[in-house]
Order: sequence, then C-alpha cells, then structure tokens
Amino acid sequence: MRFLERRLSRFAARHPRFGIPDLMRYVVIGQAIVYVLYLFTGRNHALLSFLDFNLQGLLHGEVWRLVTFVFQPNSYSPLSFVILLSFYYFVGSSLERTWGTCRFNIYYFSGMLLSVLGTAVTALLSHDLSLSLRSAYYLNLTLFLAFAALYPDARINFWFILPLKAKWIAIADGVLFLYEIVLSISAGDLIGIVTPIVAILNFLFFFWSDLGEMLGILKNRSRQRTSPNAIQFKRAAAAQQRKERAQGYRHKCEVCGRTDADFPDLQFRYCSRCAGYHCYCEDHIFHHTHITE
Repeated sequence: MRFLERRLSRFAARHPRFGIPDLMRYVVIGQAIVYVLYLFTGRNHALLSFLDFNLQGLLHGEVWRLVTFVFQPNSYSPLSFVILLSFYYFVGSSLERTWGTCRFNIYYFSGMLLSVLGTAVTALLSHDLSLSLRSAYYLNLTLFLAFAALYPDARINFWFILPLKAKWIAIADGVLFLYEIVLSISAGDLIGIVTPIVAILNFLFFFWSDLGEMLGILKNRSRQRTSPNAIQFKRAAAAQQRKERAQGYRHKCEVCGRTDADFPDLQFRYCSRCAGYHCYCEDHIFHHTHITE
C-alpha cells in the first residue's frame, strides 16, 4: 500500500497538470443540466435511466454509461440540490487546490472506476446484468472525508446555518455510511452494499499513511498517559496542589517569611545555587546565605 502511495505521489509531482483542471465544476454543471432535463421530462426518473451505469447497457455498446452516472443528482429536492451542489464544488475545489489537479483527478476517477467495477462484479455474481449504479453519491461523500482528514478543524456552516468543525461532520458522515450499509443489507440491495464499501476503500487507499500516523500518535499518547512516570508526576502535582490549598499560599520567602497570599504584588524566585527547592522574595533573592545541604 505504501509503495503504491509513493508511486502515486511521485507521478503527481512529475505531472502536476495531468487531468481535467477544475474537475468539480464540470461535475456540478453536468448535474445541473440533468436536473433541468428532469424538470422538462415531467419529473420522470425513468426517462433519465440511460445515464445510469449497468453492465447490460455497456454490453450493448452504451459506453457513455461509464461516465454519465456521476451527473445524476443525489437529490431532486430543489433546496437539497442547490446546497449539495455548492457543497460538492466547495469541497472538490478545495481538495484540488491542496492536492493539485493530477492527484485530485486520480482520486475522483479511481473512485468512479471502483464504483463501476464493484457494480459490474456484483451484477455478474448475482446473474442480474440490469443492476444499476444511479449516481456517485458515496464517492461525493468521501470527498468530504478527504477534506476533513486534511482540515479537521475547519469550520463548515452545516446547511448554511450551524457552524461545525469538519471532523465532527466527517464522523457523522462515517456513521451515515454504516447506517446505509445496514439498511441495504436488510433490504437485500446489493448495489447499496457494494458502492459505499468501494468508496471507503478508495478513501483509505489515499489516506492510509495519514491514518496510520494518526493511530500511532494516539497510541503513543495513550502510553504516555498510562506510563509510571506520568502517573507519578500527576500524583506529585496533585499533592502539591493539595498542600498549597491547605497552607493558603504558594510561595514563601525563606528569609522574611512573607507569602504571595499576604503580598500578592511581591515577586518570588527560586534560587538555583541553593541545595533543594528554596523560595525567596525579590528583596532577598540576591541577598541571602545559600543553603548547601
């Protein structure tokens, strides 16, 4: 997996202009055209089925189906359609600016390819060549997973209203994937099972190293929190805090006995030349007999 990632990164670095610049713009425009066709056909989804991908149509020479399924809108509700289109364009264009045209195109087209292959294999195994891939819904969802992986703390106005960090929306996105897979399993919808899985696999391929590093960091943090030294330090700090609360002050001069509780504006320092941990006020930090034992 790491070998393929390195090859991909090397190819993208050597061919930064490979692919279609501003790819998501064309996807959004294509979906807008299909939505207008949907309105002109009397809101009849069946008349637009020639855009779906299915193996039966492909075997009859309808090669456009390999691409046109991405132009099928994910929602035909006017409000949802506008929000989703603007959201997909924002996320896709942000990824392209971060990755470059080449890497983003490879990400999107590899997602398309896996979706097509998953649908074709499912159709062959089920002996039902009419099984259809009706949109790039799950592929488009993984665009946001990729965005959240790169910018976890970016603030997104969810449905243009609720400001949330990208990582929280991505978690909800992942839950939605699992929920819809469970629904598809219960309904016996083979395409509904395969397409989200291949979309996630595409995402994992591009972020395998990042996820591995993230898990390693979390594992190291867990080790640090549970190590004997960390536990001992926390206990010592808690004991010191309890002692300070009991005595009512934090610093006390070894010479004059003044404390920060009685003289809050007085500055206190700890002498590095004294043996041990001894505090002095600003009047005695340079004028005291050093403790040598």
